[in-house]
Parts: sequence; structure tokens; C-alpha cells
Amino acid sequence: MSGNVPASTRTLRVLTFLATQPGPVPMERIASAVGLPRSSTYHLLRAMMDESFVVHLPEEKRYGLGVAAFEIGSAYLRHDPLERLARPLLGQLVAEIGQTAHLGVLHGRELVYLLKEQPPRPVTLVTDVGVRLPATLTASGRALLAELPPAQVRALFPTTDSFVRRTDKGPESLTQLRRLLAEEKRQGYAYEEGHITPGVSSLAAAALDHAGHPAAAISVTFRTDTLTPADRLHLTHRLRQAATALTRRLHG
Repeated sequence: MSGNVPASTRTLRVLTFLATQPGPVPMERIASAVGLPRSSTYHLLRAMMDESFVVHLPEEKRYGLGVAAFEIGSAYLRHDPLERLARPLLGQLVAEIGQTAHLGVLHGRELVYLLKEQPPRPVTLVTDVGVRLPATLTASGRALLAELPPAQVRALFPTTDSFVRRTDKGPESLTQLRRLLAEEKRQGYAYEEGHITPGVSSLAAAALDHAGHPAAAISVTFRTDTLTPADRLHLTHRLRQAATALTRRLHG
């Protein structure tokens, strides 16, 4: 790389390289990939860390994408294309199952609702378009967090002060969250019961973009005591089908 390449171009090349990696990488690999001397790479990474675009893992001596980089990627998908692609899927889901469905995206530690589709007689909920809730307490938030690299989850929740509770339920530490996310990733969906509103539960599944990153989550919310185990199994199946359909529409 020649010395007259603008700093902004170098920054974008670092971000592009990190975005293609399965996880955090050593500085030497970054320097080699973007054609910068080690000292220049170090100073560039420090500047990007100051703006939260890069996170440093000192124990592993590796660097990965930070929260700001993820938020910019999510911001693109929060615009009309994502909502236009998802709205017909949510409408079809609600018409079939008769429960309220949402589309949500991560914004830092919060889950932001972009769409809400309701049946003729909906359950009264605190969720609505534009509402933000702690991601760790919502099924949608955890479905998305489960698809993030562990380093990004750690960057989002570095201390116990990062965790918020509305009721007496929900993870209180990174260890508890990781255990929960691992199980939800394995089963392919997230479930919360009374974490936001007592007596109300939600199921959610994540849709992935072309790079395999979690773009948005589709969720279904219902009164906990209204569904039989068979009903919930059918709902989970249809929810995962809808999330898979959205993934295809996003070329995931």
C-alpha cells in the first residue's frame, strides 16, 4: 500500500478485512492484509478503538469489530429495504397463528422494534414500533445476540452493570448470558417467559444477511397460559420458517 493512501481508505480496508474474518485476529494479520507497517497498523487500530469501531482482547492479543461497526451495519438494514422485505412475512405469520408478531434489530445493548403486526384481537403489549428494550430480556434480542461472535457479546456486556432487569427474571452476568445464548443458538430460537411483562411470553428467530451476520429477528408474543405445548411447537416451527424466508430475501 502506498504512503499516499488516505487514512479513511486505510480505515475502511481494516473494517472490511475484519468483517470477513470468523473472529478476532492478531494485529500482524491485519497489517499484512491491508499492506501497512506494524507501527502504522497499531496507531490506526488505537484510533478505531477510541471510536468503538474496533475492540481489543488483551488476553488473546487479537482485534475484532466493535459495537460501532456493528451498529452501522445494522443501521443500513433498519432502513426501508429490510422492513419492506419483512412486512409480508409478518402479515402471513399473524394471519396463520393469530398472535402478534414483531420485527426487531439490535442497537447496542437494546432491541429496537421496527414492525408490529397484530391479529384482530391482540394482546395488550408494551412493545410498539420504535420502542427499545434491553436485548438480554427479549427473545428477539437474544436470538440476535446468539448469532454474534463471543467477542462482540463481551464488548457489549463487559460488566454486571451492563445488565438490566424489569422483573425478577433474566441473565445477570456475562457467564449466565453466554450459557443462555449457547443453548438458544443450538435450538435455533430464543424464548422468554415473563422477562418483560409477567404472564406474557415471546419466541424469536434470527434472520441472517449475505455475510452471515444477524440482520433482524422475527418474534411472536402471546399470553403464556393460552398455548398448549403442541401449539407452541407449531408456532416455533412457523416462526423459524418465517426467519428462514427473510434470510433468503436478504441473500443470507
